[in-house]
Amino acid sequence: MKTILMAVAIVIMASSVQADPGEKVFKKCTACHNITKEKHKMGPHLVNVFGRTAGTVEGYKKYSKAIKASGIVWNEETLDGFLTKPKKYLKGTKMIFAGLKKEKDRADVIAYMKKFSN
Repeated sequence: MKTILMAVAIVIMASSVQADPGEKVFKKCTACHNITKEKHKMGPHLVNVFGRTAGTVEGYKKYSKAIKASGIVWNEETLDGFLTKPKKYLKGTKMIFAGLKKEKDRADVIAYMKKFSN
């Protein structure tokens, strides 16, 4: 009986823990970007991206001229615009990602990214 109660408690606890929807969406980004550690991949890491000027992360040397000259400061609004259609938002970007069409996906991933910013 004690084992059954324990198993039921574990199932209830596991079902109450829900995955972060932004983390799920961010998986589309992980081929090129890190969010959990300051390590570059094909693209720069995105730790502490909020409030950072685009094209300025230390140690990343593959920025396009467009991103370095943009003057964009990353916040909810600029990230939403960029993540909608990167090549339309910033002509000349090297980012090959087509974008996130769904507003909810963009909001979720931006909220998730905030967890890794000061």
